[in-house]
Amino acid sequence: MLTTGTFGRGTMHIGTGTRISGGRAGEAPSVHLGEQLDAVGLTTDRFKTGTPPRIDGRSVRYDATEAQQSEIELFDYSWSHFWTTPRVQHSAQGVRTRHPAQMPCWITWLEADGTQIITDHINESAMYGGAIASRGPRYCPSVEDKVVKFPDKTRHQLFLEPEGHDTTELYVNGLSTSLPAPVQLEILRSVPGLDAVRMTRAGYAIEYDYYPPTQLDASLASRAIQGLYFAGQVNGTTGYEEAAGQGVVAGINAARYTQSRDALVLGRETSYIGVLVNDLVTRGVDEPYRLFTSRSEFRLTVRQDNALSRLAPVADGLGLFTEGEHEVMMARLDAVRDALALADRTSMTPEVADPVLIAAGSRPLQHAVRAVELTKRQDISLQSLFDAAGVGADLPRDAVIGAELEIKYAGYFDKERSRAARLTAQGAMTLPTSLDYDGIRTISIEARQKLGRLRPETLAQASAIPGISPADLQNLMWEVRRRGASI
Repeated sequence: MLTTGTFGRGTMHIGTGTRISGGRAGEAPSVHLGEQLDAVGLTTDRFKTGTPPRIDGRSVRYDATEAQQSEIELFDYSWSHFWTTPRVQHSAQGVRTRHPAQMPCWITWLEADGTQIITDHINESAMYGGAIASRGPRYCPSVEDKVVKFPDKTRHQLFLEPEGHDTTELYVNGLSTSLPAPVQLEILRSVPGLDAVRMTRAGYAIEYDYYPPTQLDASLASRAIQGLYFAGQVNGTTGYEEAAGQGVVAGINAARYTQSRDALVLGRETSYIGVLVNDLVTRGVDEPYRLFTSRSEFRLTVRQDNALSRLAPVADGLGLFTEGEHEVMMARLDAVRDALALADRTSMTPEVADPVLIAAGSRPLQHAVRAVELTKRQDISLQSLFDAAGVGADLPRDAVIGAELEIKYAGYFDKERSRAARLTAQGAMTLPTSLDYDGIRTISIEARQKLGRLRPETLAQASAIPGISPADLQNLMWEVRRRGASI
């Protein structure tokens, strides 16, 4: 399993005159591995990314910046809080649970003096001086890109982010650059609050190998080398979450391969990880890929509040839960159903409901109405109705929120789930790996070329390939059935 990040024949650039072989500052690149993969015929390409300078937080004048406090709420991205004792943190202020003590960030700005320095030295930038030709991430531009592409902007926001509890170093988010180190220090000292700053590490741009992910199947396995799996920036993505999601899929499937078990493939309708992997292996990348909610056609029904109902059965099928965790999982799923049932049978009289309705600017009742109907009104929360009626105190907060969303947007959810069911049905039709697409004259030439090159495993994967029309899919389905392929 390869997760090479930026180490694949990595080259770091600081200005046009400093070029260092490395995967990260102070660490060597991986060169021989790239040569071996070239030798077996894998297609290789190059992307670039960058990092900002780091500074000594003790040299910052914080009174010239704006503090940005953490926004931690009673929410965890991990399912682990469902069935484990909350972590206990000890601090000078006493005992804290759930999260360690939070540290603020600080906001400041790159202003006219700084942008002028960049403009004056733009030809010394590795990218603008011609040292780098690779594509970089659209959504994490260098500060040179910001100044060149948005000359009308008089200032650019910067975030000073702590590197951790055990260091004074700060990460200057928003100032990614490949300018020479002395120029970087000059820019930093033009920023409010940083006039006497000490730069601990210069920023740099880095070029690295990636392998166009259309060379992979839906399990993130290489089509060319059996048993080899790729995950992360090596697949042309950018971002920590994108890398982590691929790591989960590739890691699970590498393990299942060693056990001669079927691969785990998450559909687009199941998760954002499913969208990510499907986009990569069927559409490929022409710039570093980042996942956004807008890339999913099922974002109404793929939400953080229903992650358990979508993915817990998958985890359970993989054998990831203990018996006790399985029981807790089922209880959590039952809680949403209990909240829906309670909303349906709870009758709200005008005396009980009107204070909630009037406070929200909604019209009062003329007669008793079920809570489920009142929840459909704008700005009326199911939790407020339960509180007013004195019911549901034992239900978890997230279960009530999930039930409320199901009630308010039922019509939209039903339509989306119908489309998801159709996609699942398409996914059930497998496409033979030996299928001769060139011989199928009822589909377009573009479809024949792309299907023959990408070799989708199912009709659903074929439908995600740009340039494959509904007519192509219909004719392909008919041809597969005529040839007796499995459904």
